[in-house]
Amino acid sequence: MKITRLTTYIVPPRWLFLKVETDEGIVGWGEPIVEGRAHSVAAAVEELADYLIGKDPRLIEDHWNVLYRAGFYRGGPIHMSALAGIDQALWDIKGKALGVPVHALLGGQCRERIKVYSWIGGDRPADVARAAREVVGRGFSAVKMNGTEELQFVDSHAKIDAAVANVAAVREAVGPDIGIGVDFHGRVHKPMAKILARELEPYRLMFIEEPVLSENYEALRDIREHTSTPIALGERLFSRWDFKRVLADGFVDIIQPDPSHSGGITETRKIAAMAEAYDVALALHCPLGPIALAANLQLDAVCYNAFIQEQSLGIHYNESNDILDYLARPEVFAYRDGFVDIPQGPGLGIEVNEDYVLERADVGHRWRNPVWRHADGSVAEW
Repeated sequence: MKITRLTTYIVPPRWLFLKVETDEGIVGWGEPIVEGRAHSVAAAVEELADYLIGKDPRLIEDHWNVLYRAGFYRGGPIHMSALAGIDQALWDIKGKALGVPVHALLGGQCRERIKVYSWIGGDRPADVARAAREVVGRGFSAVKMNGTEELQFVDSHAKIDAAVANVAAVREAVGPDIGIGVDFHGRVHKPMAKILARELEPYRLMFIEEPVLSENYEALRDIREHTSTPIALGERLFSRWDFKRVLADGFVDIIQPDPSHSGGITETRKIAAMAEAYDVALALHCPLGPIALAANLQLDAVCYNAFIQEQSLGIHYNESNDILDYLARPEVFAYRDGFVDIPQGPGLGIEVNEDYVLERADVGHRWRNPVWRHADGSVAEW
């Protein structure tokens, strides 16, 4: 079997799909994407494709090493996301060729389903209590919300009070047994993150996410002194080498690599195993499309420390299309009782509706995240 073609499709609302074709007619799908940089990643996929044409797609580990190690400059969001989508597609091909799901090739599943959470609110949290009640009413047992709007390095306690009030409203709306994740989204700098983490302590959160930017991870040492809430981080880390120092320093309780950013299934499996050795939990990041979610679930099946899965059904970004739109059989993602089943079909376990992908690729997108500014006119972290 030989790879004959790699084709990318930029599709709404903000996704990039990849199709890898072979001379035996077996096709694999991946989702290489950096949100807001889809065209850049598509160009990186095209560059990496030069090596892959004519190669046996089943030699996944070797291809990963070549595409990573044979480049003098390596790593970062664009390169690792392009590599991630290719890796996902190669696993999809191999599973289809053998007639088994990817998780069967990774040692076999250790769970049949995994807990999922649903996003509530938008970029600026508002009316989250009502949204939380609706999500719980649909059967979810965990939610995640943005915790704050923009915050200066040192800002007013009024903004802290507003953020805490939003979380308090959600806790009151859903009761004591629903998991609540609060995403600081890297918007908060260390001086205010310490205060906010302390003030949120009474609400018994499932985790606080990215209390500071990943590049400022050493600040977590101080933040941990102000809270017992589990700290989650990792969506903006891209390889086992990025995670190595975070895990070794012991400041994080949950890692959140994104298999569409962190080198695909091959690399993310290794990152998860590293975390398990440090007794750190795994909650894969996935506010993306259906191919990305399928790849995540293959990993959830085999990673012992996985405990919950992000998914984007109904997320505020999905205005023009949602994750089920691009599937020939949307029922493959069987949500029930706050869990989703691990797909059992060959490869990634999904069937992409290619005709619809082509139709929406004609529309495409140029999604960009908003640019926020503080009251003084300086740029704020979004």
